[in-house]
Amino acid sequence: MVRLINWLERFLWSIVIILAIIGVAAVVRRVLDLSHVIPPLIHPTFGAFDAAFRQYPVLTLSHIIPGCLFMVLGPLQFVPQLRARSINAHRWSGRVFVASGVIIGLSALVMNAFGMASGGLNEAAATTFFALVFLGALGKAVVHIRRREINLHREWMIRAFAIGLAVATIRPMVGLFFAATTLSPHEFFGIAFWLGFTAHLIAAEIWINYTRR
Repeated sequence: MVRLINWLERFLWSIVIILAIIGVAAVVRRVLDLSHVIPPLIHPTFGAFDAAFRQYPVLTLSHIIPGCLFMVLGPLQFVPQLRARSINAHRWSGRVFVASGVIIGLSALVMNAFGMASGGLNEAAATTFFALVFLGALGKAVVHIRRREINLHREWMIRAFAIGLAVATIRPMVGLFFAATTLSPHEFFGIAFWLGFTAHLIAAEIWINYTRR
């Protein structure tokens, strides 16, 4: 069992790092697009997707800049060596991580209200549902750490990070839907969001159960 957990841990860490890099790269690309450093995407399918973000640049930046911090700080929160080396640094980075997460969740709800979901009602429903679950997980994590309930705090932080990290998994899933199906983005974006978020939450629960202290 210990060997299996060690193998799973190495495998999951590899996936987490790859997804975090995808997330940061997506933020960099979006910032360059909004800054007009790179030309607008001229594509009959995804051009409208970019245009929606350019229509609300401030709202978009308020969502993706904290998202970048979330992607960078998230993995660091779960490295025992870093936590043991400086508990104060862990606590402060955790505060920034949670604050970034709250901004991400709230801005996602506002973006839905502005009709920025390319997948229509299905994507908006997935985003709203998981944004609320995400915010709830962050809230539970804060409550438990204030009560010194370290193990429960860890579990809710894992759930929150898994949901936030799902946006990086959704990107290649969108690419697969585009390449392998005849569905339009309006049809498959919502499906990709439901699948991505759900898969991450299931993976988080499996990992929590395997490593519960």
